[in-house]
Amino acid sequence: MRMTLEGIRDTAAWEKAQVKLPGFDVEAMRKATEEAPVWVHFGAGNIFRGFIAVLQQRLLQKGLARCGIVAAETFDYDIIDRIYEPYDNLTMAVSLYPDGAMEREIVAGIAEGVKADTGDQASFDRLKHIFAQPSLQMISFTITEKGYALTDLKGNYQPAAAKDLEDGPAAARHAMSVVTALLLERYRTCRGPLAVVSMDNCSHNGEKLRAGIVTVAEEWEKRGYVPADFVKWLTDEEIISFPWTMIDKITPRPAKEVEEALAADGIEDMAPIVTGRNTYIAPFVNAEVPQYLVVEDRFPNGRPALESAGVYMTDRETVNRTERMKVTTCLNPLHTSLAVYGCLLGYDRIFAEMKDPDLKRLVEIVGYEEGMPVVTHPGIIDPMRFIHEVIDQRLPNPFIPDMPQRIATDTSQKIPVRFGETIKAYLAGGAECSDAGVQPAVFRAADAGGSAGGADDSADGSAGSGAHGCTGSGLRDVRSLTAIPLVIAGWLRYLLGVDDNGQPMELSSDPMLGKLQDQLAGIALGAPESAEGKLEPILSNPVLFGTDLVKAGLAPKIEAMFKELLAGPGAVRRTLHRYVSGKQ
Repeated sequence: MRMTLEGIRDTAAWEKAQVKLPGFDVEAMRKATEEAPVWVHFGAGNIFRGFIAVLQQRLLQKGLARCGIVAAETFDYDIIDRIYEPYDNLTMAVSLYPDGAMEREIVAGIAEGVKADTGDQASFDRLKHIFAQPSLQMISFTITEKGYALTDLKGNYQPAAAKDLEDGPAAARHAMSVVTALLLERYRTCRGPLAVVSMDNCSHNGEKLRAGIVTVAEEWEKRGYVPADFVKWLTDEEIISFPWTMIDKITPRPAKEVEEALAADGIEDMAPIVTGRNTYIAPFVNAEVPQYLVVEDRFPNGRPALESAGVYMTDRETVNRTERMKVTTCLNPLHTSLAVYGCLLGYDRIFAEMKDPDLKRLVEIVGYEEGMPVVTHPGIIDPMRFIHEVIDQRLPNPFIPDMPQRIATDTSQKIPVRFGETIKAYLAGGAECSDAGVQPAVFRAADAGGSAGGADDSADGSAGSGAHGCTGSGLRDVRSLTAIPLVIAGWLRYLLGVDDNGQPMELSSDPMLGKLQDQLAGIALGAPESAEGKLEPILSNPVLFGTDLVKAGLAPKIEAMFKELLAGPGAVRRTLHRYVSGKQ
């Protein structure tokens, strides 16, 4: 069996292999899309194929949509040539359960794949034609946060972006320039309204996307490439909107177990490839089951019925609250805690760490006991249910082979949000939580398929919405925190580049790594006294932690923990166990 339009005509064979087939007329969908396209998505990789494209498939199956999505790749054109075209734009979506079960479905919600490449005239003309159609309602993005950046850390334009600004729309290469050039085509033709929607996993993503596109347009105006009226049209959010979103779903690299299972069932040519740009990708996408997409409902030209596919359609403040719930309490702090101690203790998989009683207890304390009392309640997803799902299902899933070493990347940039916000909430006595009684207007996620439910759902063990919309109430003393200071002390110990056995340990990249290691110079394993007076310049840095930890009164506790972690080989394990077991 081959995953092509011709190959899936043999429905009996696919059903025998327990693969669900599209429940709609694929050819009719593609014809309708060609005649009146509705949705273009930039970034043709795994999160799109395994999540966003499946949303459209659900709408097509329910008869709530006629068109599919046009997938436009902005970076790795091999994906179109080697993953889309040979398989007639079909994808095998494999859902992975913690108990080892798999569900397999052929996704046909993608109408066509095209290269967003000004150097490929035919492809770019096709995209220009699509952008000229009044029927187009939305364009969306999963190009990673780096895809929006025009400047480097020093604020200078990156070489590719600088060249685009000088050369103008015809030769655009950077994703932001390419999209701006296509929006210019829409302005020159139908001038139809449009929603420009980032679905990347980064804070205030719509704001970042808007800033990138508007900057390109303004720079081109200065150089005479575009009229001032184009910039005016582009910045009128009644015409061109930039909704904010929160997305959450893990789609890791193709798993060998999945590849072998597909081959054993007679499904051919499903092996992963490595593209010319080092993308490791397969005709299938394996992913965890839980998924969340929360979208600010601002679509000036109408939109697909996304709420009927499990998407939460709401207002910007609720999107912001949901993202804050995830990144400051219910998921991201747990990941960083496991990353720091996982590296020190020699782990190379997150799911393996969750079998370690000390590490599991660490994330339970960080999440349930220290984070949840001041969690931001978004009003549409219950935080306690969400965090239970993370700890009990998502982190222990052996099919999600995420590495602590990967998560440890750029930790200095993550800590101010992942832990700093909770610390600030304690300093404010819990006042950082959301307002009581928040019940925003929201389209119900009617078919969430693993999502946490709506605003009136509650989970066993949840205390409900208390003061400020939190899961707890009452004033909070920052000095009562234990696990969060332990993670911070562990991160500083990690920065020494020596594991708990006393062996050299490779550190993940981080823009602050060199500076922090200079500040920690002279500190040695087995010599806790060598740390005396070394931590205050770091702990007092509000950029690193979101607040001055010395003024906050947490520095003495962190310094004491750090010295314990330094005592010698095995000290990380002993210190971790002592604090999480309550035997202090």
